[in-house]
Amino acid sequence: MRPNLVWRATPPTTPRPGDGAEHPHSASRGDRRFRPEVQGLRAVAVLLVLVYHLDPRLLPGGYVGVDVFFVISGFLITSLLLREATEHGRVGLRRFYVRRVRRLLPASTVVLVATGAAALVLLPVTRLTDTAWQLVASAAYVENLYLADQAVDYLAAETPPSPVQHFWSLSVEEQFYVVWPLLFMVWALARRRLRASTGLLAAILGALFVLSLATSVLLALEGTAAAYFLPTTRAWELAAGGLLAVALARGSLPVRLRLPLGWLGLVAIAAAAAFYDEGTVFPGWAAALPVLGAVAVIAAEDSPGLPAASAVLGTAPARFVGDISYSLYLWHWPLIILTLAVTGRERLGVLDVVLVAALSLLLAWGTKVWVEDPVRERGLVPDGRRALAVALAGLLAVSAVAAVGLVRVERSGSVSFDPDVHTGPAGIDRSSPSSGALMYPAPLDAAEDLPAVYDDGCQASQDATSPDASCVYGVEDAERTVAVVGDSHSAQWIPALEELALERDWRLVVFTKSACAFTDTMTAQGDSGPYEECRTWNRAVVEELLDLRPDLVFTSSSAMADPAEDVSGRDAEALMAEGMSRLWDRVGETGIDVVMIRDTPRTREDVLECLAANVDDVSQCDQSEDEALRLPDPQETAVRMIDGDAALIDLSDRFCARGTCPAVVGNVVVYRDSHHMTGTYSRMLSTVLGERVDAALG
Repeated sequence: MRPNLVWRATPPTTPRPGDGAEHPHSASRGDRRFRPEVQGLRAVAVLLVLVYHLDPRLLPGGYVGVDVFFVISGFLITSLLLREATEHGRVGLRRFYVRRVRRLLPASTVVLVATGAAALVLLPVTRLTDTAWQLVASAAYVENLYLADQAVDYLAAETPPSPVQHFWSLSVEEQFYVVWPLLFMVWALARRRLRASTGLLAAILGALFVLSLATSVLLALEGTAAAYFLPTTRAWELAAGGLLAVALARGSLPVRLRLPLGWLGLVAIAAAAAFYDEGTVFPGWAAALPVLGAVAVIAAEDSPGLPAASAVLGTAPARFVGDISYSLYLWHWPLIILTLAVTGRERLGVLDVVLVAALSLLLAWGTKVWVEDPVRERGLVPDGRRALAVALAGLLAVSAVAAVGLVRVERSGSVSFDPDVHTGPAGIDRSSPSSGALMYPAPLDAAEDLPAVYDDGCQASQDATSPDASCVYGVEDAERTVAVVGDSHSAQWIPALEELALERDWRLVVFTKSACAFTDTMTAQGDSGPYEECRTWNRAVVEELLDLRPDLVFTSSSAMADPAEDVSGRDAEALMAEGMSRLWDRVGETGIDVVMIRDTPRTREDVLECLAANVDDVSQCDQSEDEALRLPDPQETAVRMIDGDAALIDLSDRFCARGTCPAVVGNVVVYRDSHHMTGTYSRMLSTVLGERVDAALG
């Protein structure tokens, strides 16, 4: 499946008229290098992305504009390199990269610097660190790799979107621009010395196409989140355009085929944009529809007459949008993210959509007229030395803006912990509100206030299947052994359990795994299908417990965990509970005490941003108790199923009071994200947790 919505877009970074990458010479068509219908196809692609980002409900599959642009890039760049290799017998790398710098860097640098400066003013300080690093990654054209790493980082699952995440696709294309000319250099050499034909070139491109497509399909089917951003899973889309360029260099299709082919291509793209959605496995096989659609439109060329798709795509309005498509892409996403930050909304309103769209078009036109055109037409980047200077200057300028953001974060500071001031759970029953100026940890630091298991490598990753008993906390040689099993909602209690372990002379052994509720039911791994590694892990954990024979087992699980079966509501809850009871029965039969902790209440997704923005009144960030506890916990059902062989304790009253679940209690920040406690708040619950355990076990 695709990762978060904010990652689904691509800029039209392909060359424009006069940029040296137009259609190659064709024996049947004459020397026709400028392709107005391709310019119009750019307009279609950028408008798909624009509408999708403004409101996904309008065009749920608009993200396929990504694939259309990749095909266009592959076609035009291959056409350029093929023509150069054919006419001159060689490929001039320096000239090629000078053109790329001249075409891409001035506009992208302007947008990155302007966006970084606006972020300093408009974004909450909690988002500046990630934004700063993404600015640098975007300027260095490795943003796709940065996001791929974030996509597989469980702790980064709720990282809010940065205003430059859309540069991931620019990065993919720049990585393509590094590799592609080298292939043509090899082919040009073989052509001179071995009289190699374009057939050899087509074979090389075809092999890359097949390997990349296979990689894309396999990783998409496996649900690998990073697959959306990797150049290896996207190269086949660019290669498809390259293969088309090689084919058209030999001659055009018959006119009778071009007319229907153009419309079929547009219909394929439109169908993908209309009928794909968040649940579509992507890229993989699904990307073939918009890719083949784009190939068909380009292959149809400029069939004469109004009935032809090329005639529509070649109209003045379509060409105008195609001309500004690169800058339009660059500007629209930062404007959306910054508007949402200013308004505090999760989705743009109707008026917001109109204003953001209009401003995006205006800025795109201005950037083309005052940045892109002057640089390209006045020879401001004439040679390799000047191009290198421009590239380095752009990177330094963006890095300087990012550094200002990091300095601001560093100077924001944090409050030192004071037990007289930071009373935490003890303050839940008090009527006096918490002070935002005194809250600990500071919102900037709260996201990193984690249990030690994360730094120690003791929180198993989602692909782990074999637990071991090497992660030990508390007292190493204690007579009593306590085990902790479950997902991250179990791991969040480890700071409290560590305190109890030191007080009560416990040896604490940890068997926790990300997103893996302690149940024998096959659970779903987000939108990626069955979480087989989780069930394998849980069954192996039971065997470890039977060998270890601990005196006590603690467990807790996220109430959001769902079965892989297509059920919902009470049926899903019952299915999860049945799986829990099967595992607990096996453990309880040996005489081991099992204690389950009801899942903690949930708060708003932007809780830390809210706290940073509402220091004067942190109650603005509270959640109602009904909303915080609306999810039923299958552990409660499972306890009734096993009829007294396990105890369930509920500490919701240490999170909520008088119908409200505060984000700050006793001047201590409760949550590090929407559903995990801070390590500090967990640690401060150790006393009440111990009392509840004693009462539950008698």
